[in-house]
Amino acid sequence: MTATNVTASRKPSAVFYGTAAIGCLAYATLALLLMHVFRPDLAPASHMISEYAVGPYGLVMQTVFVGLSGGCAMLLVGLIRNGPTSIAARVGVALLAVASIGLIVSALFPMDLPGATPTQSGHLHDLSFFVNVASIFLAIVLLTVSFGSDPQWCSFRRTSVVLLSLIALAFVLQFLTLRKGAPYGLANRFFMVVLLAWLFATSNRLRTLALRNPSASSSS
Repeated sequence: MTATNVTASRKPSAVFYGTAAIGCLAYATLALLLMHVFRPDLAPASHMISEYAVGPYGLVMQTVFVGLSGGCAMLLVGLIRNGPTSIAARVGVALLAVASIGLIVSALFPMDLPGATPTQSGHLHDLSFFVNVASIFLAIVLLTVSFGSDPQWCSFRRTSVVLLSLIALAFVLQFLTLRKGAPYGLANRFFMVVLLAWLFATSNRLRTLALRNPSASSSS
């Protein structure tokens, strides 16, 4: 084994990044579900999930954002190592990086509760919300397009298209319900569910491909 091969073998492979992404996403999912148990006073239909970061157990909700950020970060590194190489894919990966950073901003700066005096923290949280949603949605669009041009990822494109369609529907519903009296909380949770489904499915695909071809995933 040459020195180059030894160095490459010591680098984390796409299997590691896919597994790490799934782990981060699983934690975020579990912690978010627990917040519904910890805060039964916040009716899901009329409260955004970000509201869990304000008040009792707020720190748990902040770690949800951190977990989501970590999941996006691990997935994007794995895609760089063993994902499509088209321009669309690279731009999509870059947008995942934007979302990963934005989710940390969301964790650090809790939102303002409805009716409360506006604060700088609330303004930054709202800004990060729009940046996160837009960047991750565009990332998924571009990555879905790129999957069709890569032999390893081509068979996954159909799954990605179906989930993307659901995400687009959730995206529209979220903004249509951003008004008083509308079930914006349910729309918010629907968006999160389908988004997590895409992230889990893509991370699992990355991990599966890397397990099938470990030499390619570790030498990229």
